[in-house]
Amino acid sequence: MIKNRNNIDCVIPAAGLSSRMGCWKLTLPYKENTILEQSITNALSFCSRVILVVGHREEELIRQYKDHKYVTIVRNVDYHSGMFSSLQLGIEEVASEFFYISHGDMPCITTWIYKTLWKHRVTGTLFPGDKQSTGHPVLIHTASFNALKDKGGYQSMKAIIQQGKVAYLGLNDLAIHLDVDTPEAYQNLLESTQSKY
Repeated sequence: MIKNRNNIDCVIPAAGLSSRMGCWKLTLPYKENTILEQSITNALSFCSRVILVVGHREEELIRQYKDHKYVTIVRNVDYHSGMFSSLQLGIEEVASEFFYISHGDMPCITTWIYKTLWKHRVTGTLFPGDKQSTGHPVLIHTASFNALKDKGGYQSMKAIIQQGKVAYLGLNDLAIHLDVDTPEAYQNLLESTQSKY
């Protein structure tokens, strides 16, 4: 694994129920890993640390990652309330000037995407896609975000972010939109992987 010398955290929420999939998607096989393992590996190809927020079936993830040098586990006992609660908890652990938000079910995000966002970072929030289809990972300036968040009264990440500076890279890469939410999406992921070899 190539370790970047920069100190950059990446928050990955992995607390959900996978209700649309019909089974727990994070442990489904992908390449030589699981979907979640690949998503974490991709983030750590550029970031210095992954802050992994767990909830549903947390014991399995805690057991798997508790000794991982570059993964910090955060428990969300209120994960049923939705992803915003997981993101809030994860962001509280951020210790870097900027941080990424990615997702545990997006295993195709390459190092190049992380690097490109970093190269174009702004004092605010930078999305890899466009305004209509923003994509992930998202790169956020920590101090700017916290200043907005501390005003209070926000019910979503979007509501906080939109109060500050927001920029879009307009990357033409399917990986920034490819999340594995349904059995059809998982099958398409496997087929696209097989077609490359």
